[in-house]
Amino acid sequence: MPEPPATGERLGPLIRTLRLRAGWTEDDLARALVTDSGRNTITRTEVWRWEVEYKSRTAGPFWLPHLAHVLNVPVCRLQAARAASKAARRIGHIATATPAEVLASLLPPGEPLAPCGTQAGRRVGMDDAEALLRRVHGLRLADDVLAGGDLVETCVRELRKAVNLFNQTSHTELVGRRLLVAVAEMAQLAGWVATDTGGRVDAEPLFRLGASAARQAGDGALAAHLLGSWGYWAANSGDARRGVELVRAAEAAAGTGVPLVARSLTSARLAWTSVLAGDDRTALRAMGEAMQQITDADPREADGQLWLYWVDAAEQEVMEARVATQLHRPLRAVPLLRGVLAGYDPTHVREYALYTSWLVTALLDANEMEEAAAMANRMFAMAASVPSTRAAERGDVVLAALRHHRRVPEVAEVLAMWDAPPA
Repeated sequence: MPEPPATGERLGPLIRTLRLRAGWTEDDLARALVTDSGRNTITRTEVWRWEVEYKSRTAGPFWLPHLAHVLNVPVCRLQAARAASKAARRIGHIATATPAEVLASLLPPGEPLAPCGTQAGRRVGMDDAEALLRRVHGLRLADDVLAGGDLVETCVRELRKAVNLFNQTSHTELVGRRLLVAVAEMAQLAGWVATDTGGRVDAEPLFRLGASAARQAGDGALAAHLLGSWGYWAANSGDARRGVELVRAAEAAAGTGVPLVARSLTSARLAWTSVLAGDDRTALRAMGEAMQQITDADPREADGQLWLYWVDAAEQEVMEARVATQLHRPLRAVPLLRGVLAGYDPTHVREYALYTSWLVTALLDANEMEEAAAMANRMFAMAASVPSTRAAERGDVVLAALRHHRRVPEVAEVLAMWDAPPA
């Protein structure tokens, strides 16, 4: 007898549960779908996006019968789960979950936030290294919907465990390299999260440790990611020249054979650090290269580097819009940001608030005061709901810009609600 649809069951978690029950990896499911459908368009990255419902992406109607066939499940169950996922997004289901609930849902099953059980001298294998990488990716996904204040202690603790797993166990050279990759990825995430805590945790040693681990692992793309993250943070912290130096070092560290998606990320970071350093020509050239690289990129090139999952055309358009806003080119910035925000997942509250803040400043530059005020009101409401230093700092920038237009009634209303009175 067919199994009845489960009330409230969401499609992404259901696909993942069925895949794991079958003993399949994401690659296995992708290959099965290609064979069943005759379409060579599904990769492990796309399967992963479906399972975590990344940016609201779910398996579409075309794929549901093929999923039902290869996973041996009634198609009506998948259809009901897809409807539940769409309904959950409409009510902001993920955004209302607690940090502990989000972490529990994103970390791999059977691998809770608990000690790895390292024992000096015990031997670990490739399965242990891959399990550690899955832990890192689970936390990386959590960063999409949580802010630095929610995650920093967990990330630093997990980095310490990863370092201990490498240092206090025996393993082959090949396994050691994968462990180093996991250390580097965890250090990058911990450093990134630390930059969102207002200096509570110093990000620089974390980025430095990660870059060293990536170099030892021989992973040029990951080393570039660490150095680029470090440079991006340095520039945003007021040292734009240091930021440019670090991003240039990232370009050198990448070497050859790096996926175009990764090159696009480094180019965009060069554009941003350069515009903050006052080098407009380099900023425009690098941003043009970033957009061309992301257009030309084949997503399958980055299948083995899950840390690139978030780099796509929409994210690069946000950076292009930010560069244009910094250069006071609102006619370029406003359409880009409107387009990105129109399709952006509002459950990613911090990023949504940050991107909206750039739209506000671009609209002010374009003398679109009423729309700027409306978007500012939305941004402040969202930023107030997350413990994010980056969102708070952008809020201060927006307030300073709005104060120049306080005679506009709509702007005055926003300031009356959100601007703190002078001490």
